[in-house]
Amino acid sequence: MSDRVGKVRQGRSAAGGPEGPRKRSGQLRSVRRARDDDFHGDDLPVVAVTGAAHDLGLALTARLAQSERFSRVIAIDDQRGDLTGVIWRVVDIRDPALAGRLSGIDVIVHTDLDLAAGSDLKARRAHNVRGAQTVLTAAAAGGVGRVVLITSAMVYGAKPDNPVPIAESAPLGADPDGSVVGDFMEIEQLAERSPRTNPGMSITVVRPAALVGEGIDTLITRHFEAPRLLVVKGCAPRWQFCHVSDLLSAIEMAAAGEVKGAFAVGSDGWLDQDQVEELSGLRRIELPAGVTARSRVAADGDQHAVAAGPARAARRSPRRGRPPAGQEGRDDHGGGRDRRGDRHRCDCPPGSQAPS
Repeated sequence: MSDRVGKVRQGRSAAGGPEGPRKRSGQLRSVRRARDDDFHGDDLPVVAVTGAAHDLGLALTARLAQSERFSRVIAIDDQRGDLTGVIWRVVDIRDPALAGRLSGIDVIVHTDLDLAAGSDLKARRAHNVRGAQTVLTAAAAGGVGRVVLITSAMVYGAKPDNPVPIAESAPLGADPDGSVVGDFMEIEQLAERSPRTNPGMSITVVRPAALVGEGIDTLITRHFEAPRLLVVKGCAPRWQFCHVSDLLSAIEMAAAGEVKGAFAVGSDGWLDQDQVEELSGLRRIELPAGVTARSRVAADGDQHAVAAGPARAARRSPRRGRPPAGQEGRDDHGGGRDRRGDRHRCDCPPGSQAPS
């Protein structure tokens, strides 16, 4: 994971999601931060992170514990992790009792999402959507001033008439289906309604492109472990990535109130299929669109389109050699299966383009 701080700026981005293996906190080096008498001032906010014992939440909690932007870090999960230098509060995010555990918190970052392969659809949606709803309600009840939610640039949708790149302010066009993208769409709707139901509480939504980096295990990263790169015949894929370190940087800035509203995070620009093949040393294998369409039907409706996302980008260009993996843009990937078992849908007509 890079230590470089990504620069968040107005720009363009694409699709992806914060998926990865479920790491427990014992797998990450312990982080120590200054005690109360070493803080730079009492006016610094107290930040809480849900899902702090695993995955993205663990990495974020460790980063915030070292940040000078916050006075204290509250780690929230349904079991205590091993990370030190933070205050642990053990509670299920879906439990209404969460409201009583948010006292003294100024900002809460919600990262506790179920993105694991093989999760039961109903259980996953209950965790993701009900969890986000409970966090928003509890935060309002507990007097939290700002909530940061993490979704995905896939919410912009994969449509054959999408411009390249898509503007960050573009309407969300993904299908609200039974896939994890459908979960993200419901979370986006909760975020949109929250200012009306919880006036005075600020909502920030972070939409990363496809994540790459240490510990990230997704359809996209596995795509580059295959002997060939799958491409739907007649489609023109565009690729964009978000390194996990840049996502952490963007979330830290959002938690500090330095960037607000809804924004996407990704590399600056994009790669076309030829560039990806040159950098990876892999060749493509093309499948007819009809084959991928039949595969989509076989997925029992639990499929999604890779979104054409845009946006403020935490700049990080793909490195040469083994490329970071994360397909942006539309569903030019074909009928591959991601970690959730979801099928990608290709709506791309010949010559169509995906986002930046």
